[in-house]
Amino acid sequence: MALKKTSEIVAVSFEIEEDVANTFKQNQVNLSLDPLNREVFVVLAVDLDVATPSGVPGTTTQSRMSVTSTSQSGSVTLADSACLAKVQLKIVSGAPGDSVAYTDFHPDSPTAAGLDYIGIIATDNFYVQIKGANNTGPIGGSGRMWGYRARADADIYAALVQSEVLSR
Repeated sequence: MALKKTSEIVAVSFEIEEDVANTFKQNQVNLSLDPLNREVFVVLAVDLDVATPSGVPGTTTQSRMSVTSTSQSGSVTLADSACLAKVQLKIVSGAPGDSVAYTDFHPDSPTAAGLDYIGIIATDNFYVQIKGANNTGPIGGSGRMWGYRARADADIYAALVQSEVLSR
């Protein structure tokens, strides 16, 4: 791919909280990319820290958080090509005192596989989503994305932008 690195590695931090418990919320994070110079953001890693779901006896609760390159109308899975990272915490509870907690975090494989990057953002923004299920109050989360700015060749830039715009 014809990309020329134009910055050192930068970290972009973000946080999000549901407005109302158990409802989907999305925040937009601006990267201030320069489209006239065909600037893109090459994502190297994403770290997500979502709040632990409520422990409610006899109820399965969960906290889900994700980062995507395009705007979403609901929670995403890894099957969505715009998904850069996601985390899900779940508590499966039977009778009082009888609970099992699960954690599902992605991406953990790409960094272990030694890939050069996990995604490229060609438009100005990325998006952070959060949603709880059966929690007693709103959940929140925070995260950090590491990457660098790069300049793309005209044909590569056009293809990346078109791909993002058409997947919205």
